[in-house]
Amino acid sequence: MKKVAPPLNIIGQLAALRRYAMSLVRNADEAEDLVHDSLVRALERQSTFQPERGARNWLLSILHNTHIDRLRKLRSQDRRAEESLDLLEHVAPADQEHSVRLAQVRKAFLTLPEEQREALHLVAIEELSYQEAADVLGIPIGTLMSRISRARARLRALEGDSDAGKIPHLRIVGGVAPDDQS
Repeated sequence: MKKVAPPLNIIGQLAALRRYAMSLVRNADEAEDLVHDSLVRALERQSTFQPERGARNWLLSILHNTHIDRLRKLRSQDRRAEESLDLLEHVAPADQEHSVRLAQVRKAFLTLPEEQREALHLVAIEELSYQEAADVLGIPIGTLMSRISRARARLRALEGDSDAGKIPHLRIVGGVAPDDQS
């Protein structure tokens, strides 16, 4: 039997796949499992790869679809999400302002509804164009733009709620924490 070499550089895409998986499942072990399952699926279906679409987008689409398939089977997603959010509070020591700030932003990001979080992740973190992100998610570009707009508005609302103690001193972009105003 003739061995066929993969038509794409999968190894070069692992970091993006891991970041996106972590954004989707919010658990390092599950993210690794999701990446693994996606890569197995990609290798099994490498004949469907279209070079003009790009390896990264193709692999991100496979990862996204693998995640959707897993969600249909797993009923305990909400319980794991709550447990991972509780762990975030203990990640950074309080005396490291930047680490605390990053944990606050991450916590706010993880509270977004999944549809908004995955859309914002692909555009803001993976730096995909709106069209590329829409293709990865299998949705119209207008729907993607709406999800990103709602995600950003929700993060801004969380910034407004910081005085109420929900997420202290959350600054989205260029904001100033209340105790920094002197």
